[in-house]
Amino acid sequence: MKKKPLIVALEIILGLSCATLQAAPSAEPVEQETQSEPAEQVKQPRKTKHAAKAEKAEELEAVAVEEDGRGKNLIGIAGSASQGEVDQKQFEHRPFSRNGELIEVVPGAVATQHSGSGKANQYFLRGFNLDHGTDFTTYVDGIPMNMTTHAHGQGYMDINSIIPELVKKVEYGKGPYYAEVGDFSAAGYAKMFTVDKLDKGIAKFTAGSFDYYRTLVANSSKVGDGDLLYAGEFNLYNGVWEVPEDSKKFNGQLRYTLDRGDWGMSINGKAYTNSWTATNQIPQAAVDNGSIGLYGSMDPTDGGESNRYSVSSSFWNQGDNWKNDANLYALYTDLHLFSNFSGFTRGPEGDQILQSERRIQTGGHFEHTRYNKLFGFEMDNSVGLQFRNDQILDLGLYETQARQILNTVSKSNVGVTTVGTYFKNTTHWHEKVRTVAGLRGDFINNEVEVLDNKNHDPGINAANSGSRGKAMVSPKLSLVVGPWYDTEYFFNVGYGYHSNDARGTTLQANPNDGSPVDSAAARIRPAAWSRGGEAGIRSNYIPGLSSTFALWWLESSQELVFVGDEGTTDVTGKSHRYGVEFTNYYKPFEWLTLDADFALTTAKYAADNAYIPNSVGRVVSTGATIEAPNGLFGTIRLRHFGRVYLGQDDNGADQWSGDTNIVNLGAGYKQKQYKFEIDIFNILGSQSNDIAYAYGYEYPQGSAGSGILKHPVEPRMVRGTITVNF
Repeated sequence: MKKKPLIVALEIILGLSCATLQAAPSAEPVEQETQSEPAEQVKQPRKTKHAAKAEKAEELEAVAVEEDGRGKNLIGIAGSASQGEVDQKQFEHRPFSRNGELIEVVPGAVATQHSGSGKANQYFLRGFNLDHGTDFTTYVDGIPMNMTTHAHGQGYMDINSIIPELVKKVEYGKGPYYAEVGDFSAAGYAKMFTVDKLDKGIAKFTAGSFDYYRTLVANSSKVGDGDLLYAGEFNLYNGVWEVPEDSKKFNGQLRYTLDRGDWGMSINGKAYTNSWTATNQIPQAAVDNGSIGLYGSMDPTDGGESNRYSVSSSFWNQGDNWKNDANLYALYTDLHLFSNFSGFTRGPEGDQILQSERRIQTGGHFEHTRYNKLFGFEMDNSVGLQFRNDQILDLGLYETQARQILNTVSKSNVGVTTVGTYFKNTTHWHEKVRTVAGLRGDFINNEVEVLDNKNHDPGINAANSGSRGKAMVSPKLSLVVGPWYDTEYFFNVGYGYHSNDARGTTLQANPNDGSPVDSAAARIRPAAWSRGGEAGIRSNYIPGLSSTFALWWLESSQELVFVGDEGTTDVTGKSHRYGVEFTNYYKPFEWLTLDADFALTTAKYAADNAYIPNSVGRVVSTGATIEAPNGLFGTIRLRHFGRVYLGQDDNGADQWSGDTNIVNLGAGYKQKQYKFEIDIFNILGSQSNDIAYAYGYEYPQGSAGSGILKHPVEPRMVRGTITVNF
């Protein structure tokens, strides 16, 4: 049979990707921050003929091919080429050295760490240095993980409170095209859902290099008509660092679920606590001259303590042509974080700072969906309401030495309230043409009470206290055509946004000297908008292979750039980003799974076309997993990122981080009641950078001024795990 041009092109692209792997060297936007479990982009139960046909096809494929995670056929379901789903089946044999790597199941995403393992990871996606989550939002069982007006950074997203073995699936999407997600989602979103029950109890113990120990016990029992799941995790880790990390982490979870067919509910309680000593980034020049070892520290007293306690509930019911979803949550968090990013620019006492806060957060999400037929066209209509309130108490920045406070830089109480509404319509205009149109309306209100400042001047406190709000509207539209030859074509446009730190929105006087500030230069808006578009392809034409290809563009009205010697972010001008993504998930045999994802990105300021510091220009993630019928399994993964611009040195020369290539290996033996596994991380012993920055610093025997500071990847390490099911 003569091949169509599209198929020929697809096979050429796949051939090029394999060759690359073999040759590889080492209007304003709107939002809402509350996202609940009900709004699952890729699984809306339709009662129409079209939906029933799609569901039946998906069910038949699942029986015949046992599709899981990224192998699931999303033709006719997903709204963009950059949406997807990964489930526990894919997590099962994948070596995770840290929780943040759960985000790396999103193709093109990178999770690094420049401090202790108790701190939120540093994330990168689509040319964004997301810091700790500013433009990528994550929800866990309906609770938004990104924090507004946070002590360490806007959008701070700490997922250390997740137990990876209990994650049922991760749904993800990239770009600002999805009506039910809002704040912090310009680059994309991830929704993580934990399991309702376990088929068997889990008792798991891991021990590894550098004093790594972890124990997990989890089980579920029938209680009344529902299921009660309970789990506890303990994790100790010293790490490779010259100053032992001494990390002590605990996670606990209780979940009760009731499913009565046409209605159901769940109640979820979680507790997390962690303390650690941190090794932050160090000057490259000091490493080069031997004054600091590769795993050394500028300040052995850096570190922190964090706690998180939450309770949430979700409810749903459905009829023949409608469905309701509701989610409510409340949580308490606190953080005390000691960091010295720049050495001794302040003098012999050093530059250590303390960032601290206590937070009470409440919120919810309600959605009603109707499956209708209007003028002969099948359509889904969803309306949603989301709200969130953060009360941030004793939000402080202090100058410290060896964790002793020397001076109060600022201290505030802040309240942030966000209310969002949205309408989403999916219409099937033709058997091969559908649209997804969305409109969001959001309102942010900030209330700031400044309690103290560096000069302890009540007048400055009064000037910088106050309230400020903003209303936004974000339109979104997607066009999907096909499928032809199991291939769909997507065109997406939309607006999104991230909120800004409330303290900057009410700034009237310089906290250091009380002088008036230029509102145009120093006072920021409550939110910064983003707008973007994407054209993509999703194909399942080749049996066993799921591939996507996307060309995208995104413009942001403001950038937030990390300032190392202050531990804060500066607001800069408009930016634009564009790139290409190519993802592949291939299961040629029942015992073999292959995946290969590529992302190339360019990120520049609009004003001068200069590169944006710390944007990652190239990401490659690829792996192979073998599962033999006798219970033996093995996996190998390559993680590469590079083309990372850091900024200019004192002479105006560009500085780059260099490439990072990490290869991880896992192998083991699994039977019904037990599993043994060995994971080897960084098997090639790379000493490249986990992350690097360029800014001013001073260190004894090192060079002072502006230069590269880096945090290396952890060296080769081995972990062994025994799992017993009961």
